[in-house]
Amino acid sequence: MSGNFDLVGPLPGANFGGLLSRHGAHGAHQFIAEAERDPAALPRALADSQGLLLLQGMSAMEGEPALLARLSRLFGTEVENYREVLTPANMVHETVPEIFLVSNVPPANRPPPRQPDPPLTVDGKLPTQFPHRKGWHTDQSYRRPPPDISVFLAVVPVPQGQGQTLFADGTAAYAALPPGLKARVEGLQGLHVRPGTGRSRDSVLAGETPRPLGPLERPQLQPVVRMHPVTGQRALYLCESGQMDWVEGPFVGLPPGPHGEAADLLFELMTHMTRPEFVYVHEWTRGDVLVWDNRCLVHTATWFDADKERRVMWRTTVRGNPGTDYAGESKSWIAA
Repeated sequence: MSGNFDLVGPLPGANFGGLLSRHGAHGAHQFIAEAERDPAALPRALADSQGLLLLQGMSAMEGEPALLARLSRLFGTEVENYREVLTPANMVHETVPEIFLVSNVPPANRPPPRQPDPPLTVDGKLPTQFPHRKGWHTDQSYRRPPPDISVFLAVVPVPQGQGQTLFADGTAAYAALPPGLKARVEGLQGLHVRPGTGRSRDSVLAGETPRPLGPLERPQLQPVVRMHPVTGQRALYLCESGQMDWVEGPFVGLPPGPHGEAADLLFELMTHMTRPEFVYVHEWTRGDVLVWDNRCLVHTATWFDADKERRVMWRTTVRGNPGTDYAGESKSWIAA
């Protein structure tokens, strides 16, 4: 990579992603100051690394959380203020409202995901492929326009071997679709909805009555194949059960519900998208920052022993360039 930054990739054990460092820079202050002098460098590195960028040694952000917001602003025109969207106060950083708390430590008290069943594959490895590994999603896909970038800092990670974050490359997965399946998803739209509304696959299968949706919670259409506005590449863009609407969807134009053609198609696509050659498993180290592109990646979190371990992670959400499909749209989750 040109300039004062080095980009090394792919990330270990994966076919995508990159590790970015600055020549001679030590710590978050120097790194961000250099990046601000060349504001195109980090977005260019993110695109060059197929949507996943690792920055190490950023632990100074723990004592100066505004640095995370500064870094995030290099990736888009808007960093979400979580207080403005009525996020529960216990999930928002006390002094920097752009930071969302992902933590099992009070006040956040967010439990970890459940372990897969069984917890390991038949050969004793960490499960990564759907449907053995569940929870695959792209952030806030239930909004239009959906966000571009997420930035995630490990403040207090759990020991390696648990609490990992898994990523799947929707661009490579789309390119590898069999021709018949590629033709089948052309022009197809998915129906996405906020979790907790009783419209997930598990809720529908359990016979739960979906709660009434407010006018700012309506399910949102998203293309199953999305054109990236920066790279021009096409990528699969969908989630599995939690953020798809299984009452009216998951796909427009196919019979709705958790059984039948639509359900079979979603399972086929998610199983394909999370094949091992498309997946990266990140083992967190304190001070790691991962920047990922929601327009072309899906991700999921793994279990950790919350009875023994503390985990504190900070996330920001960046918007500004969702692509021409969303041109001129107002935010679906904010009243006009």
